Amino acid sequence: MHPRRIGPAGRGVRPPARVRRRQGQHRQRPAQRDDPQLRRGLQRQQQRELAHPGLEGRGRRDLGGRRAPHPPVQPLRGLSRGTDKPQNDKDRIAVLTTITVDVGTTSVKLGLFDPEGVATVSTSQPTPTVRDADGEVYDLDAMATLIGDFIHGLDADQRAAVERVAITGVGESGGLVLPDISLASPMILWHDQRGLPLLAGLDAMDRTRAYRTTGLPVSGNYGLSKIAWALRAAGPAARGAQWLNIAEYIAARLTGVRWSEYSLASRTLALDLATASWSQDVAGLLGVHVEVLPELRRAGDGVPMRPECARGFGLGAGVMVHVAGHDHMVGAVGAELAHGELLNSTGTTEGLLFLRDEPSVDEHAERSKLANGIGVTGDDFTLFASIPTGGSAFATLQSMLGVDATSLAALCYELHAEWVAGRIDLDRVPVVLPQFRGSPSPAKNPRARGAIAGLSTDTTRAELVFGAFLGMAWQFADVLELFRIQPDRVKVIGPASRNALWLQLKADLLGVPLSVSSHPEVVSRGAQLLASGETGAWADCAPVDVPADAARHAALTAWADAARPVWEHLKALPA
Repeated sequence: MHPRRIGPAGRGVRPPARVRRRQGQHRQRPAQRDDPQLRRGLQRQQQRELAHPGLEGRGRRDLGGRRAPHPPVQPLRGLSRGTDKPQNDKDRIAVLTTITVDVGTTSVKLGLFDPEGVATVSTSQPTPTVRDADGEVYDLDAMATLIGDFIHGLDADQRAAVERVAITGVGESGGLVLPDISLASPMILWHDQRGLPLLAGLDAMDRTRAYRTTGLPVSGNYGLSKIAWALRAAGPAARGAQWLNIAEYIAARLTGVRWSEYSLASRTLALDLATASWSQDVAGLLGVHVEVLPELRRAGDGVPMRPECARGFGLGAGVMVHVAGHDHMVGAVGAELAHGELLNSTGTTEGLLFLRDEPSVDEHAERSKLANGIGVTGDDFTLFASIPTGGSAFATLQSMLGVDATSLAALCYELHAEWVAGRIDLDRVPVVLPQFRGSPSPAKNPRARGAIAGLSTDTTRAELVFGAFLGMAWQFADVLELFRIQPDRVKVIGPASRNALWLQLKADLLGVPLSVSSHPEVVSRGAQLLASGETGAWADCAPVDVPADAARHAALTAWADAARPVWEHLKALPA
């Protein structure tokens, strides 16, 4: 049996169940605790009714302001079903009508999900960002316009049915937010490195101490160095400010309440995994006091929307706002990820995620720079690695080769057909190291760049594209090896599900079949489930099976063995 669900956890209240078990406050579940059927038997969480201050904020635009409606985009056409049987309508999980906001690196996805978990309205817009003197930050007025336009573009009856707003997004972004929800710093993007110089003074012992406590390698991507930079830049103007992730900030504008969700807090380099509380010991390494870090809450713990905000949107009075958490972790809920399974979450970047009973903070994990955290349900720890170049490679290839998206997609389709028919000559394929946005673990260097070897005067565009996607599959295999876990199943979500070449090369190189979601928005679906206090069903994602071919696996293994000296040489090039 699962342990009972608990209420909100923050300072002075009970931490997530998994942490309590580690502290001896809860007995361990029996050996069958990882049974997927048992995992779907979680009880609905109690919603905690919190009094809101109804803060208007100064010097900021109210998210409830009316704008012209966005035209909705049509949902993507699904693929054929895999071996997982879809649920009957009578067995389908009933959830609450939810507006979802997913703030990604390159796009903001907004959706209206009905009680059947279907996105009846959805749209995707470029993530609004601007550059300042130090890097890249969010354009928050434009972000407010995106959200406001989407909600006002819904029909009146659709808005009246909304019960939840669930917000998810990238994990390491953030800014300093004052009690009136105005800003004391820019809202900094996750890949911005303005705080990196502040980490230079940490020695090896400091870095190990930080890893043993927070489960994260010291990196300029994570929140702590950005917090330290923002505090120094703001000076006295930061008095009373707290650090919020972009998803948490949007929630604060809707509710007037500042809080942090556990999976997002896990990306700050300041959360003690053993106690599920902020670590003054680690934060103090950069001169940060934990008072700048807000109260912690579970993804399932909603806060009422400000009445004036709800009225401005034309929503009902009882709408609850949830910070669903870090996008990859939220996707694990939508994908019904079980222990022993690997979630391959693709987007601009590519994530590899396992659920674990305990954090992995030994020397190998530290050396491999694997990232630990607390999952969005609070019942599991997460072990994660990110590959900076994922779906963004598609745009890179378009720019590099001077082709449009339609032409490149058609070429990938043709290459997939040629590959499965055995008509690709691997000896002609160049070795492409696709570090177009930096290197993944174990190097984890944001300044690393891609490289290509083996070009000749007659290398074709098709061979270069094939080499790029093969390089992405090889890079994925290298990172997976760091986990020292043989997955029982590989579940794939995100844009990769629409690229048959990428999927087939990954399956064939690994020698492992893939189960690929046909649902276009598994992360948003996971956000709705969390806000409804429910768990997902992989069958609802209409998974497609991508089998691995033994002969092609053998051919790719031989090719990789021969090319490995070149591959390792390219990885060792100075950034």
